[in-house]
Amino acid sequence: MSDSISSQESQAGPTIIALGLMSGTSLDGIDAALLRTDGTTVSELGPAHTVAYTDDERKLLRRAVDVALGCDRRPESDPPEIVAATALVTDAHARLIEGLMAKLKASEWQPDVVGFHGQTILHRPDDGWTWQIGDGDALAARLGVTVVDDFRSADMAAGGQGAPFAPLYHQALVRSLKPAAAEPIVVLNVGGVANVTWVGPDGQLLAFDTGPGNGLLDDWMALRGGQPSDWGGEFAARGRVNDAALATMMANKFFEILPPKSLDRHDFNLDAVRSLSVEDGAATLTRYTARTVAAARAFFPGPPRRWIVCGGGRHNPVMMAEIAKAVEAPVSAAEDVNWRGDTIEAEAFGLLAVAALRKLPLSFPTTTGVAHPVTGGLIHSIAK
Repeated sequence: MSDSISSQESQAGPTIIALGLMSGTSLDGIDAALLRTDGTTVSELGPAHTVAYTDDERKLLRRAVDVALGCDRRPESDPPEIVAATALVTDAHARLIEGLMAKLKASEWQPDVVGFHGQTILHRPDDGWTWQIGDGDALAARLGVTVVDDFRSADMAAGGQGAPFAPLYHQALVRSLKPAAAEPIVVLNVGGVANVTWVGPDGQLLAFDTGPGNGLLDDWMALRGGQPSDWGGEFAARGRVNDAALATMMANKFFEILPPKSLDRHDFNLDAVRSLSVEDGAATLTRYTARTVAAARAFFPGPPRRWIVCGGGRHNPVMMAEIAKAVEAPVSAAEDVNWRGDTIEAEAFGLLAVAALRKLPLSFPTTTGVAHPVTGGLIHSIAK
């Protein structure tokens, strides 16, 4: 396993200011983060901000996801629900950036480039396609700043899974730890989907999706708990794990597939827990995420000395305790090593935008399964 950013360092240029954006599959809101980067390393982090989607915006996005789930291929023209959602995503991102930049007008943190991930509404790696909505050209014109979007298409065209795409940034974060941490280290992102980046000696990488992350638990709480998530793990703490339901869910063949591998937010369902109480269902689904994370260890080239957790799941103490028990190794939240756990993915797409401008690889055989290191991203430049 040889994938490393070390080969890119000689190609990196001077640092520029990038604004990275992320709207995850949980559909909870948009993260924005500024950083100074050369596309390989980060020299300084700038301000960051998060805005939540309104209930009406979330409903519109969910309708778009439902329409996408009914498609077996990308249609030649987008259905009306997806056209509306695309406009919403673009406008919501623009409003966030405009508000943030107005506050920072007199500062040095005006972006040279924006990394616009867009909103994933469907991911079908086995069929060779993925679907992110958002209009990068319109965003660039509105902001007057170069925008990079469509990060995943080139990877999939070259035979990759199109995900995960944050490992290059995870690697940069691990290398920046001071004092230097003993490797291997795993960076675990627990969002709607959970994924891991194993960072070994000399910058070696292995990355892949592990399972449902918060996705199923959030669905369960919306269905049975009357709230969008199990805040603080309160329901799971009062429940009992149903071993039969857990065993049924763990029988999914996805967990046996060799990485790199990725999945869609909706590749798992609640069938096994539907008869349980809301508390027992929450406890079972929380342990399920932890067990699927632990199952990833079978594919690591070496046992990690430490796990560092980012994403919304780290805010759930029951989830964190279950993960620590399951992986049998020290587990820390991102903040414990002075990382910004809520905006790491946004920061990642800021770095990737600069890497795309400089034609550096964004994905590797051991991160997405692509045949060779691949650059990517669609650049929407502004005429000077």
